[in-house]
Amino acid sequence: MYRPVATATPRGGLPSDSGDSVVTLDQVPRWSDAEHRLSLDYESEDPSFSNSYFADPLASSSGAESSGNGMVSRFPVDHEINSKIYLWRGNPWNLEVDTVVNSTNENLDEAHSSPGLHAAAGPGLAEECATLGGCRTGMAKVTNAYDLPARRVIHTVGPKYAVKYHTAAENALSHCYRSCLELLIENGLKSIAMGCIYTEAKNYPREPAAHVAIRTVRRFLEKQKDKISAVVFCTTTASDTEIYKRLLPLYFPRDKHEEEVAISKLPADVGDENGETIIDERKIRIKPLPKKNIPKPPKAPVEPPVSDVGLIRRNSSYLDSYLDPAFMSLIKDPDQRRKEQWEKTAQAQSGWNCAKMLGFGDLGGPPLSAAEEYSLHSRYLAKANSLNLSEIAEMKIVYRGGVDSEGRPVMVVVGAHFLLRCLDLERFVLYVVKEFEPLIQKPYSIVYFHSAASLQLQPDLGWMRRLQQVLGRKHQRNLHAIYVLHPTFHLKATIFTLQLLVDNVKVVYVDRLLQLFRYVPREQLTIPDFVFQHDLEVNGGKGLIVDPRTKYVYQRP
Repeated sequence: MYRPVATATPRGGLPSDSGDSVVTLDQVPRWSDAEHRLSLDYESEDPSFSNSYFADPLASSSGAESSGNGMVSRFPVDHEINSKIYLWRGNPWNLEVDTVVNSTNENLDEAHSSPGLHAAAGPGLAEECATLGGCRTGMAKVTNAYDLPARRVIHTVGPKYAVKYHTAAENALSHCYRSCLELLIENGLKSIAMGCIYTEAKNYPREPAAHVAIRTVRRFLEKQKDKISAVVFCTTTASDTEIYKRLLPLYFPRDKHEEEVAISKLPADVGDENGETIIDERKIRIKPLPKKNIPKPPKAPVEPPVSDVGLIRRNSSYLDSYLDPAFMSLIKDPDQRRKEQWEKTAQAQSGWNCAKMLGFGDLGGPPLSAAEEYSLHSRYLAKANSLNLSEIAEMKIVYRGGVDSEGRPVMVVVGAHFLLRCLDLERFVLYVVKEFEPLIQKPYSIVYFHSAASLQLQPDLGWMRRLQQVLGRKHQRNLHAIYVLHPTFHLKATIFTLQLLVDNVKVVYVDRLLQLFRYVPREQLTIPDFVFQHDLEVNGGKGLIVDPRTKYVYQRP
């Protein structure tokens, strides 16, 4: 399918007109070659991309060169690394290298792969990809190259880009390039051709992606340059070529002039030793132990030799005096924690369970620590985000309202919609955790419609306490008030018992809708029709209620 290109083909990294010629590395100029600067002149590219749009970082003002005085270059000149870098305008699978990189999706689909790769490699590539079981974002997998001139194909999945999560996208993209280079070495290969690992569908900006790609390769070669002979950056558009021509001198300077200019042109954040973006808030800070003048204990009499375990215990008890007890409680031995949990449970079950005898459910479980509640909430939230809970949402048991009279967001709960006989309680808890998560970060309120709910079978108090534990202490701390409409005696007794277990929960009982509207404006609530009807029947029809949606006026005689 491929034919070799004659050795007389001019160098410069441009593919032949046929598009199926094999190009060897001898025909692609190195980044360190002097002729590469001439072969990458702007006149050879698409005339629609002007020089003024892509400013040359080396064509800086006279003051730019001197701006780096006194500063150490973060990417100094390294001729050995520069000799391994190539820039090629064309498809990577036309190159005769050990490995080419395919930018694809999680399913390794042919339709979402680099355009033209599968057609050039033949049907065997798609068949092998189907056996790999997909690939996660930021990771890479290797296959045979089949009809390509390369020996292997490395498939990697680039991240989706969102401005809000740009740091995560940068690090995932950096991991793509690093994973490809790691697979190259693991398979005993030396040269690799890498296209731009991003797609328009994933909205990744071209220039930030090029920064991540070039700096990641630079950092990797600084550690593994003896194991890699060539890295070819492949571009297929004029805009990408221009971007790489501007950025390569910043990370791979070829002389002192380029190195000095790069000091003032490089971004402030060029990542860590692997090229990943640094987040100061997530750094682990270890403070030195405080220096204390501890009097030397008197020499103990000579004792028989002790075991190593005894020495370890003695040293650990000495360090315990310097450690925060709250931190030590988090790193307690797991077996000891589990034993204490069992003892608490057994102790609670051995006594009289008055709440269960009164029909409120089993409340005998031991309380959870802050670390245990956080772990429990995190597990439920992660599982909820991975599931489709649309059938729970359609039941309209829990849904978002507007804001109360003081501007706090409101969550609405409809008791009559809680059909216990046909509801999976575990999935319902997952849905509640998912819906409440955006609200519990700040003060909020709950409106509970108990209208006609006494006709339905309700969950016991033990289940409600379990739900409170799953939501965590942040939910309890930020919950301003629960407004209960049309409460019954049994509901008040249940809430009273729950208040004994949960501190600082303000519950406001309202018997009429008009009373509720004092706390939460009518236009901020979506109220089911049967709630209006129940309010008319229970309260004997005093006053008026106007529904702004339907313009109906409910008049009570």
